[in-house]
Amino acid sequence: MGALDDFVVGEPRQLHVADKVLVGVRIDDEVFVLDDRCSHEEFPLSEGTVDLYSCEIECARHGAMFRLRDGEPMSLPATKPVGYYEVAIRDGRVEVFVP
Repeated sequence: MGALDDFVVGEPRQLHVADKVLVGVRIDDEVFVLDDRCSHEEFPLSEGTVDLYSCEIECARHGAMFRLRDGEPMSLPATKPVGYYEVAIRDGRVEVFVP
């Protein structure tokens, strides 16, 4: 997937893994990966902003917030979670496990 150093803290990054479009976000030395589509209106979460304190990403279209750890919606208008993926960092490289 890439080197940990390629991820800027708090900056969403669109990723293409297998046949999926994902968004990766680095917070400190962790990387969180979700589907890159808001569950409310299919807008790319990679165009949103990250709240480092709450560990959430905000959809740029309508402001829905999603928890980076598990994709759960934290505010309206979203009511459904987005997919999330396990991530491992080995030898400075980020690996995403896509089923």
